[in-house]
Amino acid sequence: MNATAGVKTIVLKVGQKFHLKTGRDNIYYAGMISENVYSIVQLKSNGYQGYAWNLFFNRKQTEITIDEVSLYIIRTTPTEIEFSVAG
Repeated sequence: MNATAGVKTIVLKVGQKFHLKTGRDNIYYAGMISENVYSIVQLKSNGYQGYAWNLFFNRKQTEITIDEVSLYIIRTTPTEIEFSVAG
């Protein structure tokens, strides 16, 4: 993870977690279901209870918002995703 002027660059491999912000959801990279579509899992949890769902995005989309947090997609591969987030 690199930080430049408040911007963090994150690289997640399939199954790795990133906590969006304090009190916000966790996301996991779930890989690519086709050559043009990748998936991110959003997880909400409270103690021992939680639920998750897959979010699907076009590989060409460079900006996505999850739980009011903007992610700027740098690259995606079947095994990892690289993105930046302000914070």
